[in-house]
Amino acid sequence: MSETPACPQCGGTLAYEDRGLLACPECGHEWSQATEAASGPVVRDSNGNPLAAGDTVVVIKDLKVKGSSIVLKQGTVIRNIRLVEDDAEHIEAHSDKIKDLVLKVQFLRKA
Repeated sequence: MSETPACPQCGGTLAYEDRGLLACPECGHEWSQATEAASGPVVRDSNGNPLAAGDTVVVIKDLKVKGSSIVLKQGTVIRNIRLVEDDAEHIEAHSDKIKDLVLKVQFLRKA
């Protein structure tokens, strides 16, 4: 019996095959194995929308920046994001105040 991959949306390990698609009973997401093999991890914002390099995102919560006294306020717009290779939980970006930020996607939404 072959191993089924984890769900790309929620990371659940209970995925099963149904009519040629893989399905996740935890979140209801369905995907094909061909799509999973062809693409890397899908980066999704806090609302589940897929993110791509160059997108604009908005901070949904006040975030303290480690190593400085600056706080990124809720509603701060961050343009031209870069995806971190093989990491679906982080993005790289620049802010007006800070250069070279690494942000968790759970605190961002697509603008």
